[in-house]
Amino acid sequence: MLWGCFSSSGTGNLVNVQGVMRKGDYIRILDENVKESAEKLQLNHNWKYQQDNDPKHTTKVVKKLFKDNDIYVLEWLSQSPDLNPIENLWRDLKNRMMVRKPTNLTQLEAFAKDE
Repeated sequence: MLWGCFSSSGTGNLVNVQGVMRKGDYIRILDENVKESAEKLQLNHNWKYQQDNDPKHTTKVVKKLFKDNDIYVLEWLSQSPDLNPIENLWRDLKNRMMVRKPTNLTQLEAFAKDE
């Protein structure tokens, strides 16, 4: 599994998640990557974070992390992942991976970061 982000100016960090992502994994990823990605993308302070309503995304501790870091989270409809623009990006990445045909997880991660 991968976690990633993007804006109109490009892609942010891409993080490999070992196994199933749990709440603690998500918090660590956010803490280590959201602001760094925003800086990399030169978003300054004029940006909003969008995520779906997966239960690990809406826990009190995740909401506190956003509040403590002054990160505005865009309100999102329940059960509407098909409207999330990152789903199109994941589909494109998956298609590119199928063309490149990685033979192991290390290659998959390297190819994904390259793409």
